[in-house]
Amino acid sequence: MKKLIIPLFSVAVLVSCGTTKTSVNDSTSKSSTAEVKGDNAFLAAYKEIKAEDLKKNLYVIASDEMEGRDTGSSGQKKAGEYMINYYKNLGIFYPKALGSYYQKVPSDYMKKRGGETLPDSENILAFIEGSEKPNEIVVISGHYDHVGTRGGVIYNGADDDGSGTVAVMEIAKAFQSAKKAGHGPKRSILFLHVTGEEHGLFGSEFYTDNPVFPLVNTVVDLNIDMIGRDDPENRGKQYVYVIGSEMLSSQLKVINEAANKNTNKLELNYKYDDPADPQRLYYRSDHYNFAKNNIPVAFFFDGIHEDYHKPTDDVEKIDYPLLQKRTQLVFATAWELANRKDRIVVDKK
Repeated sequence: MKKLIIPLFSVAVLVSCGTTKTSVNDSTSKSSTAEVKGDNAFLAAYKEIKAEDLKKNLYVIASDEMEGRDTGSSGQKKAGEYMINYYKNLGIFYPKALGSYYQKVPSDYMKKRGGETLPDSENILAFIEGSEKPNEIVVISGHYDHVGTRGGVIYNGADDDGSGTVAVMEIAKAFQSAKKAGHGPKRSILFLHVTGEEHGLFGSEFYTDNPVFPLVNTVVDLNIDMIGRDDPENRGKQYVYVIGSEMLSSQLKVINEAANKNTNKLELNYKYDDPADPQRLYYRSDHYNFAKNNIPVAFFFDGIHEDYHKPTDDVEKIDYPLLQKRTQLVFATAWELANRKDRIVVDKK
């Protein structure tokens, strides 16, 4: 997650209403929705999200070999290659319109926005086409860059945002398993790994300036940035911060809360939705570039902990069972958004 930049405008007032239905409490639970493609299909895919698989991938993504994954660095490119091979092995391919998994983010583009010395870099896009509403796109995003090395010390960024990177990968695996079982999502899903977040949200801004799919067809962005740890305020709790979920739509927060209630029952913390909160986190990760284009967003986050932007943000400190639960929550929310009859409304400004 990038450092604080104070915007010159205020946060909108938040309200919510609506319903959703997806349910998974245990292996015998029943879903109350007729719109989701079967309880068993959802449950089987949900169970594909495993702590051990998240850990396996994170030990690669946040290893010393990746040299802190600074934007455009050789280490970041190695991480990108690992991710692409992961998607290839799952049979998940890139958007046809893009022609590859890579969306180049030019150095000149970033330089004009303050990234003076950054080399060319790439967003990485994987895609599952919807079975009934392929032109409507659910985006699941996370940045895969971090801050590289400083003074010869590697900043591995296991939580920031290695945790979000592997969560997006694991959610993709879950949706692909459902598709192979004949229960692919009704809407298309774009798994968007963006670059340049730490330097100024450059990769997500480039995507929204140069969308592979029209932004008018983009239903929602579920953004995952740091979900593997806890902060001092919530030490030991089963929680997650959810930011911005009722900023633009009266339905998204309700859908996410129902998904949570019917799955792992995490404590959903809305502290950072407060317009007076000095951290201003609504503006500080990649979801914001979707929100400013009037696309509903929800940002999943674990808080500012003692290893944030320090070389001690390492894989050994990740709470993998909690990372699994949070990843499952994002998946359950995305499942409902991808399979419900109507796309969520945009009814706030």
